[in-house]
Amino acid sequence: MGTPTNDSRREFLKNLSWAGGGLLLGFQWDSVEASMPSLLNVRQATAPAFNSYLAIAANGQVTIFSPNPELGQNIMTSFAQIVAEELDADWKQVRVEQAPLDAKRFDRQLTGGSGAIPHSWTRLRKAGASARYLLVGAAAGRWGVPAQECTTEAGFVHHKPSKRKAGYGELAEAAAALSLPADIPLKDRKDFKIIGKPVKNVAGRDIVTGKGIFGLDVYREGMVHAVVQHPPAFGTKLKSFDASAAKAMPGVINVVSFKNNVAVVARSTWEALQARKAIHIEYEKEAAIEHSTDHDRWMQEMLDSDKATVRRRNGDVTAAFQSAAKVVQAEYQSPFLAHNPMEPMNFFADVRSNGVELIGPTQTPANARAQVSKLVGMPEDKITLQLTRLGGGFGRRLRNDYVLDAAELSMILQKPVKVVWTREDDMTGGVYRPAVRYRFRAALDKDGNLIGYHLRGAGINADNSTREDNFPSGAVEHLLIESIDHKSPITTGAWRAPTTNFLAYAEQSFLDEVAAAAGKDPVQFRLDLLAKARQQPVGAVKYNIERMEAVIRKAAEVSGWGKKKGVAQGFSVYFSHASYVAQVAEVTMRGGKPSLSRVYAAADCGQVVNLSGSRQQVMGAIVDGLGHAMYGRISFKEGKAQQANFHQYRLIRMKEIPEVEVVFVENDFDPTGLGEPALPPTGGAVANAIFGATGIRLYQQPFADHSLFKG
Repeated sequence: MGTPTNDSRREFLKNLSWAGGGLLLGFQWDSVEASMPSLLNVRQATAPAFNSYLAIAANGQVTIFSPNPELGQNIMTSFAQIVAEELDADWKQVRVEQAPLDAKRFDRQLTGGSGAIPHSWTRLRKAGASARYLLVGAAAGRWGVPAQECTTEAGFVHHKPSKRKAGYGELAEAAAALSLPADIPLKDRKDFKIIGKPVKNVAGRDIVTGKGIFGLDVYREGMVHAVVQHPPAFGTKLKSFDASAAKAMPGVINVVSFKNNVAVVARSTWEALQARKAIHIEYEKEAAIEHSTDHDRWMQEMLDSDKATVRRRNGDVTAAFQSAAKVVQAEYQSPFLAHNPMEPMNFFADVRSNGVELIGPTQTPANARAQVSKLVGMPEDKITLQLTRLGGGFGRRLRNDYVLDAAELSMILQKPVKVVWTREDDMTGGVYRPAVRYRFRAALDKDGNLIGYHLRGAGINADNSTREDNFPSGAVEHLLIESIDHKSPITTGAWRAPTTNFLAYAEQSFLDEVAAAAGKDPVQFRLDLLAKARQQPVGAVKYNIERMEAVIRKAAEVSGWGKKKGVAQGFSVYFSHASYVAQVAEVTMRGGKPSLSRVYAAADCGQVVNLSGSRQQVMGAIVDGLGHAMYGRISFKEGKAQQANFHQYRLIRMKEIPEVEVVFVENDFDPTGLGEPALPPTGGAVANAIFGATGIRLYQQPFADHSLFKG
C-alpha cells in the first residue's frame, strides 16, 4: 500500500495514467440537496479541489472515488453501478477507488445506519448523467449533427442515421471544453440496464486472491508491531506491572504503559503476543465491580420503579386497562452481545513532529482523525487518514479506541506502529450491545380489539431502549412507551440495527401473543391495526402504512401462509432504517426438538441497486439475527466478560443455516437502507414459529438456553 499524499486529487490523476487528456467531473457530497457536477479540465493539475470525482480517461476507463468505508455492504460496487447507469458506460470499463478522508470534499464519510445509498443516490445519478450529456455534445459537434439525434450505449455515442459512433475515451477531451446547463434530465427507471441487476463485487478478485486491501495488510519500512493489555475487568485500573521477563524475550523492542494499559512493542505481532504473556500486572478497583446477577436485579427493579422517562403517550392508558376485557402481559430479556467482526481491531499510525499518517479500518474516519488530533495536539489538516477495506464492523468500528492506541504508542515511541487486538482483547474489553429487558402490557376489549398498549424498556447503558414511534404506535388509541436506564462502566455502543435488533423480536413476539389472546390470525391482526392507523390515526404515524402492508402481504403470499401442513409458521414484520421487511419462518420437530428449515423474507428498500448484493445483505442479516438470537451472550463475573473467544461464545454454524428465500417489493421509491433492516424481524419470526410447533413462548435470548434445545 503506497503512502497517501496530502493532495489526494493529484495522486488520483497520476494513478489514472492519463493519455491524451480526459474528462473529470467533481460533484458535491457536502449538501443534503444534490448539486449539479462542476466541470474540470484534467490538464489543470491545480484546479480547485472538489468533493468527489467521476473520471473518464482517454482509454475509455471510468473511475469514481467512493468516500464511504467499505465493510462488506458492497457500497463500492453499488456506487459505481449508479454512475455507470446514468453514464451508459461499459461496465467492464468501470472501476471504483476508495477515497481517503477529506472532510472538505466529502459529507457523511462514514458507514453506519444503512445510509450510504440513500444519501448519495441523486448525487451519483447526476454525475453520470452530466458526463453523458457532455459526451453526446462532443460527438454531435464533431459530426455536425443535432445532439437530440445521438444516443449512448455501453461506452459509445451513436448517430444511427449516419451509422457513426465514437468511444467515450476519444470524446473525453473535447467534452471537457463544453459547459453544462443548469439541469440535466435523469433516466426513466424503466430504462435501467445496470441498476437493479446482479453485479459482482468490484473488489471480489482482490479479496479472494489475497491482495493487500485490509488494515492487517498495511506495512511500512521501519514499522514496529504492538499489542496492548487493557484492564481485564470493567471497573478496574492499572496498579503496577513487572515487564522484566517480557523485555528479555526474542524480538521485543520495548514495554510501555499509557493510561490504564500496558503495551508490548516487538518486531512482529507474534513476538509481541508471546511476550505479553510474561508480564506480571496488578490492577485495583476504580469503580463498581459488576456481575450479570447485578444486571438482572437492576433491570427488574427498573421495570418495577415508579420513575421512567415517557417517550410517547396517547390517550389514557390507565383507563384502558381498567376497562379491558382481557389483559396480556409479558417480559423479554436480552444479554450483552459482542460484535466479533472477522478482522480483529487494528490500525497503523505514524506520529511525527510535522504531521500524522493514519491507515486502517474505521467506520468513522472523521471522528478518528478528530480524536487523534486532540490526543497528539496537532491540527486536523496535518493528519491524513487512508481507509482500508474493513473486514466487518457491525457497529464496532464506529468507536476508535484501537486507533487511539496506535496513535498514542507512535507518539510515545516516535516510530510508525501497527497495533493489533486479538479476538480475546476485543471480546473481553471491547464494545457490547446493551443488555435490555422489556415489559409489555396489552388491553383487549370484548371483541378482541387492541385498545391499550404499554411498553417499558429497562437497559444497562441502553439510553432509550425503545423506538416509540414504530408500529404499533399510531394504531392504538391508548398507548404509553417509557424507558429507564442504568449507567455502567461496561462499554456499550451501536450493534447492527441498534436497539431494534432485540426490540423487534420482543414486540413481534408479544403481538403474536396478543393476537392469540384475541383469537385472531397474527398476519390479519397486524393488517387490521395498520388499517386502523390509516383510518383513525392516533398521534403521529411515522411509518408508511402502505409499504408495511405490502411487505406483509408479499411475505404471506410467497410463504403460503396458513396453507401448509406438517410445518409451523411464524410471522414478523419491522420497519427500520427507512425500509420494511416481513419474514415467515418455518419450523418442524426433529427428534423432539424444533428445527428451523426455511425463512421467507419480503423487503421494501425502494429501488434495488445491486440485486445480488441486496439479496446477500438480506440473507446475511437473517443469518446474523438468527445466530445471535439462538446462541449469542456475554455475561460478567467480577466485572470480567466470561466469554473470551468462540469456544465460549457460540456462533451459528453452516449446517444450522436454513434455506432463505428473498423477494423485493417493486415500487418507485428512492433507495433506502438495507445493511440492517432484515435483522430485526428474524428473532420474532423464529420464536413465533417455535411457539407454533411447541406451544411454548420464548421470552429470553439466547434461545439455546431454553430446555427445548437441551439434551
